[in-house]
Amino acid sequence: MKEEYVASVSRFIADYAAHLMSTGVHTSRVVRNSKRIGCAFNLEVYLSVQQKSIILTIQDPETGKRNNEVIEVPPHPISFEHNAALSALSWEAVDEKLSLEVLQKRYNKILSAPKIHPLFVLILASLANLSFCRLFGGDLISMGIVFSATMVGMFLKQQMQKRHINHFIVFMISAFVASLCASTSLIFKDATSDIALATSVLFLVPGVPLINGVIDIVEGYVLNGFARITEAALLVVSIAAGLSVTLLMVKDSLL
Repeated sequence: MKEEYVASVSRFIADYAAHLMSTGVHTSRVVRNSKRIGCAFNLEVYLSVQQKSIILTIQDPETGKRNNEVIEVPPHPISFEHNAALSALSWEAVDEKLSLEVLQKRYNKILSAPKIHPLFVLILASLANLSFCRLFGGDLISMGIVFSATMVGMFLKQQMQKRHINHFIVFMISAFVASLCASTSLIFKDATSDIALATSVLFLVPGVPLINGVIDIVEGYVLNGFARITEAALLVVSIAAGLSVTLLMVKDSLL
């Protein structure tokens, strides 16, 4: 019975760690949270966390019995809501001495909670890019064009992600479409068209992977750090490629 209980805890922590890793958490936080839950059940937790998979070993210090789990990290979108809620859940497991059944119910409740509506994300991203345009010296015409271009590019990105298209292709096409829409600013003589073109693709910049990659390297998880930075760099190249196609199409108007 004790071995079955350890196996159940092991499966829960493996699933918990994989979901946490997939939603944009740096590696050391995944390890700390998972070990914290293990301590709540008086079990020792050992993790080997990779970019695409997690190897987990849980040991019962009383009997010395071990249980091993290998799980793939699922391709979930970055979610700060899940990051915060799941991290808080690890503290609740310790502070409230939750049973595995209660912990599982709270975990499922977090995962099944309604997500932010894509339309709301679309509007906020467009407003953010509009603000960047103004911050870099764009005029009112350019700001309006960037807002519209971001909405088109972001909507296209959301639709392609729903269809599970390769994310490098998604970023390249979204950057091309957004910058192409922003190139309409060239029609207006007094508009800051160069700023409009440059800021129209800023909503695609992969800030979270870049930050997490640096944090992982600093904290000693070098392989994960370089994997994340490499992926983020390739996404930036994809953005640049999409923007370059637009620039080649309108280069005569820019001169």
